[in-house]
Amino acid sequence: MKNKIYILLFLIFTNISFSHPLPNSTVNVSVKSKSIFMLIKIPLQDFEIALKSKVNQNDSVLISNYFKKHIQIEDKNHQFWKIKLLKYKIQPTKSEIVGKYDEIVFELNFYPNLRSNNRDFTLHYDAILHEIINQKALIYIASDWENGVENQNQQIGIIELDVPTNTIYPLHISLEKGSNWKGFKSMISLGMKHISEGIDHLLFVLVLLLPAPLLVTRKKWSHYGGIKYTLKRLLKVITAFTIGHSFTLLISTLGWITLPSQPIEILIAISILISAIHAIKPLFYGKEMLVAGGFGLVHGLAFASVLEEFELENTQLLLSILGFNIGIELMQLFVVLLFIPSILILSKFPIYNKVKIVGASLILITSIGWILERISGKSNQITGFIDQLKNGIFVFALTLFIIVITYFLFKKKSIVS
Repeated sequence: MKNKIYILLFLIFTNISFSHPLPNSTVNVSVKSKSIFMLIKIPLQDFEIALKSKVNQNDSVLISNYFKKHIQIEDKNHQFWKIKLLKYKIQPTKSEIVGKYDEIVFELNFYPNLRSNNRDFTLHYDAILHEIINQKALIYIASDWENGVENQNQQIGIIELDVPTNTIYPLHISLEKGSNWKGFKSMISLGMKHISEGIDHLLFVLVLLLPAPLLVTRKKWSHYGGIKYTLKRLLKVITAFTIGHSFTLLISTLGWITLPSQPIEILIAISILISAIHAIKPLFYGKEMLVAGGFGLVHGLAFASVLEEFELENTQLLLSILGFNIGIELMQLFVVLLFIPSILILSKFPIYNKVKIVGASLILITSIGWILERISGKSNQITGFIDQLKNGIFVFALTLFIIVITYFLFKKKSIVS
């Protein structure tokens, strides 16, 4: 009889709420070497109902105590782990069903006992669910280095009220045993992905390629210097850039140097600006190797920020640095191989100087947009336009090659005729 009453109440409550359905909470679990990190997103209105209080920035103790009561991790020995609230923030979001609403985002760390296995545990979770019975908590694995899972959000379960028994059952999480090899491969993929999606790094590599085939006469870019000359210059510049970013990637990831991200991102945009000006008019001809190495130091600091969030140690950390760097180099090499045939062919013709100036000028304008955006923290029309095009750079490279080949064949046919 009691169970039937619970079911009836649940159906009544659901019907009342139908006109304004509640978004679900999400719990993103990241497996660290010595802890479990959780990023939890909950509708603010629901959380305040469960907390029985309005939330402000000075509620850390109240919220921490709430989570200690409503979220626990239990190991096989029935020991509960230590929990620590790192930070929280309120942010606007939207849902296709609900529309716009505010959510509160929490970052929590769970520290296992000495003999606990952080790959096999039970999650006890009834935050919000103990007050709002039609709420659900969607549980995801966001990061698991040993299994090559990085920012993939693989759903592994749902925690909700079981109406017939009026019970919120815990979720047992047993992760497949991974390996250093899987983690290493995932870091190579992550390095490649970081460059392929980082339009600023791609444009920096591209703007280095533009003047590579040309000689300098009277402080101006002049004619084509030949394949051997071009490849030699490219090898020096790319090698210097690689050494530069590899060095700062290493020391920054190891924690030997820590710098705020905003000035680094601004300096990256400035490095693109200077390189674009150099592609239009030579500023440091013969010293490109030194300049590329210096710019590489700056770019490496930005690369390191990607690895720092994984909180890895010892062997895993070193493998991650190596794998991530290999991925970066592979994608950079791919970009060079993608564009250099077009540049080599086109640089033999007088029209290349105009093409170079137009390309470098567009990159220069883009860099100014990034500088303004990274100083102000607000996007602008330039960066908004570039963001829409960032996934089309490889299509652009193919299109450019087709155009160049067509132009080359046309010119060759004109000469023969």
